[in-house]
Amino acid sequence: MTAMRFASTRDPALTAGFGAALVQGLAPDGGLYVPLRWPQLPLESLAGESELPGLAARLLAPFVEGDPLAAALRSITSDAFNFPAPLVPLVPDGRLSVLELFHGPTAAFKDFGARLLAACLVRLRTHKSHPLTILVATSGDTGGAVAAAFHERPGIEVAVLFPKGLVSPTQERQLTCWGGNVKSFAVRGTFDDCQRLVKQAFVDPQLRERSELSSANSINLGRLLPQAVYYAAASLAIWREHAQPASFVVPSGNLGNAVACVWARRLGLPIGEIVLAHNANRTVPDYLESGAWRPRPSVPTLASAMDVGDPSNMERLRALYPELPQMRAAVSAYAVEDPEIQARIRVGFEQFGQIWCPHTATAAEAYERLSASPRKRPGRWVVVATAHPAKFREIVEPLIGRKVPLPQTLGKLFARPTQCTEIAADLTALRAALLGRQSSWKS
Repeated sequence: MTAMRFASTRDPALTAGFGAALVQGLAPDGGLYVPLRWPQLPLESLAGESELPGLAARLLAPFVEGDPLAAALRSITSDAFNFPAPLVPLVPDGRLSVLELFHGPTAAFKDFGARLLAACLVRLRTHKSHPLTILVATSGDTGGAVAAAFHERPGIEVAVLFPKGLVSPTQERQLTCWGGNVKSFAVRGTFDDCQRLVKQAFVDPQLRERSELSSANSINLGRLLPQAVYYAAASLAIWREHAQPASFVVPSGNLGNAVACVWARRLGLPIGEIVLAHNANRTVPDYLESGAWRPRPSVPTLASAMDVGDPSNMERLRALYPELPQMRAAVSAYAVEDPEIQARIRVGFEQFGQIWCPHTATAAEAYERLSASPRKRPGRWVVVATAHPAKFREIVEPLIGRKVPLPQTLGKLFARPTQCTEIAADLTALRAALLGRQSSWKS
């Protein structure tokens, strides 16, 4: 098999291998890397694999083929996928389940991609004399997962940008409690401002001259590809037991998690419908309905990690489905308002005994709308649970009338001291903060 290459969504002539694409984060023209070709994985080739590390190695092998990381792939997936992603039935016949993706170190689905990216980059940095600076914009969970994955990793520095006052108290704690090689910046703006600053930093001559930059957002291929693994695992489990494809309802903001599900289906996994559950930031549902792509400023909601008005990964979706009818056939989308999120948290607890975070409740509400629609196909459905409800105790506990247990992983974070720098939402402020803190990173 020839080595896999990844091309920019904006210029197919700009290509890179797997490791190079991970280090670069964005393509030189600002595009996002996508595979030049799509390997097909016959289900029989995955026989005998049910645990995440082994399945991840099988799934990712074609993408790493010919890359320096290929020889270490099994070790990388063992490092990264060392916690479960259980599929929990919600009804006796198993036609509706919830996929719990919050059992990692920071209790959110972002742990999967962040840990694999860290395992890859550490191996790629072995012989480098200068550090790599990871820039990450976060609306809540991404920054904490990346900070945890890269904390105290040699040769790598991390700068976490989050919108001041627009993440939950628990999320802010896990964004600011690391120190060492991780620096946190509270940006006076929205998540979209944070994301814009990261993109601007990549093409800023002063920063490029002084630092080697990479990104750990879902714009990075190394964050997104490993997220396809848990969709593969869940769909294979359902296929092996029921001989039916699994359809997924995915909480969606920047669309990384949704694209990972789409990519898993593109590889040949038994996945049926893919439904994108958005909050009041309804850029994607409006696009699928009207055909007009109109990014807009994000608005704050209870499901704060999905407060994205201009989702970056739409570039990857449009690269795969350039015509609107193709995309409408590939995915559907719903927008859910805050009162509906609150109601679904209550109902989820009353009906199933489940305690859901606002993002998971958004997906559960989208499923309920779908189940009442004549277009819904019968089959096996999976609501994707992206974060532990303890990260949103201030929202969830008054709705269900009880305390949400705090996972041991989050409890450890609360014991750490916090530190953070506030900056304006402009490149000048970010540049000064990054260049001014290089000495403190090295000390």
